[in-house]
Amino acid sequence: MNHNVSYRKGFLPYAFAALLIGLVGGFSTVLGPAFVQDIGIAYNNTTWTALAQAMSTAACAPILGKVGDVIGRRKTLLLGIGVFTLGNILSALANSLVFMMVARFIVGIGTAAMGPVILAYIATEFPPEKTAKGFSMYMLLSSASVIIGPTIGGLLVSGYGWRTMLWVCVGLCIGIFAACVFTSRNQVSTKKALRNFDVTGAVLILIFFSLLLCIPSFGQNFGWTSAPFLIVLVAAFASLTGLVAAQRRAVHPILSGNFIKRGAFILSIFALFLTQGLMQANMTNTIVFVNYTQPNNTAISGYAISVMYVGMSLGAVVLGPLADRFAPKKVLLGSFLLTGIGCGILLLFTQAYSPLLLMASLGILGFGLGGNGTIFMKVVLSGLTPREAGAGTGTYGLFRDLAAPFGVAVFVPLFTNQITDRIAAGAAAPAAAVASIHFLAAAEILCVLLGIVAVAFLPKPNVIKEP
Repeated sequence: MNHNVSYRKGFLPYAFAALLIGLVGGFSTVLGPAFVQDIGIAYNNTTWTALAQAMSTAACAPILGKVGDVIGRRKTLLLGIGVFTLGNILSALANSLVFMMVARFIVGIGTAAMGPVILAYIATEFPPEKTAKGFSMYMLLSSASVIIGPTIGGLLVSGYGWRTMLWVCVGLCIGIFAACVFTSRNQVSTKKALRNFDVTGAVLILIFFSLLLCIPSFGQNFGWTSAPFLIVLVAAFASLTGLVAAQRRAVHPILSGNFIKRGAFILSIFALFLTQGLMQANMTNTIVFVNYTQPNNTAISGYAISVMYVGMSLGAVVLGPLADRFAPKKVLLGSFLLTGIGCGILLLFTQAYSPLLLMASLGILGFGLGGNGTIFMKVVLSGLTPREAGAGTGTYGLFRDLAAPFGVAVFVPLFTNQITDRIAAGAAAPAAAVASIHFLAAAEILCVLLGIVAVAFLPKPNVIKEP
């Protein structure tokens, strides 16, 4: 492939789309609580609006990535922004929980259409020696925009209401759509006929991975032995069985075995599940820890979480590009070491901890996670052919997006249940929180060490040959 400076100009609409996802996603972090309060329902219902969007974002990524391989990236990108805009319009008009869940599901579909084509462009159009830098740019746009989103979104909700905040998001969508129309080239990938498209596989992928994301939420909200949880669990197993059979029969399966069976994919996803899930879980656990130890100073957790996002942005731009100059495996080992240090600082916490110590822990953790999240993209997606780039990046995005719910499902109960058990045994709440955060830190360090082992066994970069 002939790579020249035009790849930078061609990336412009994809950069706009990445910025849009991050900005609107940041704004929307304050949507759930404001919405449920406005319509007068319990705060725990925010779980379902967030879950609806997470389900479609993850489950639809490989499906729409495959569609991008078929109809072309430009069309898929513009269609994705259009659907994303529609979802935000419907969200602004929502007057019930079910209405909002449908609207957020549509927002997730738009995200799932944009994400794979952005990554596919970087994987196939950037020169091989520049791909890590390209993925770093993507991570920077995504994480940096999330830093300012919650603050601005919170101000808009406080001053004008959540519907006004969403109409601002719609305005951003329309502006970005126009910018992408004028800056995107007519064709940047090879198209092929929509013949033998894996419709059965697409339906089963959507069903299975949506149910898979429901399992932790249903278990934590209804109980691990409750009827709703068991029904979801059985349905997930049944749909997985059907999905495996459908992918074996499909002429052009959406989940390509040739891609998934790569050692680089399996080991990278294993490491991501052990580590990237720490981000979402530690944000939740930080809020809980602060509430138990310093109930009158809850602003600390907000500052610490912002520091984590700043760390992620810096990790993406500082550590990520190093994978173009040095062996990705060596850079990953360094970023994992930083992740472990961030978790290890939790062992220093006491009831009278310094807020700076909390920020240092999350900042260093974020720096390491921003670096290894970027580098894993280069490791996993290097060698994708333009013909299968959309499906490959969508598949990677699917499993990457499952890491955060996995982390929440494992590490949040691990921390909160420890606190509950220690208080029940007679410990004071602050002391129980400190002992529990130490236990959590030890578990997280173990996960980081297992991630380092996975990185050590990563194979050398491999090129996927055209079928």
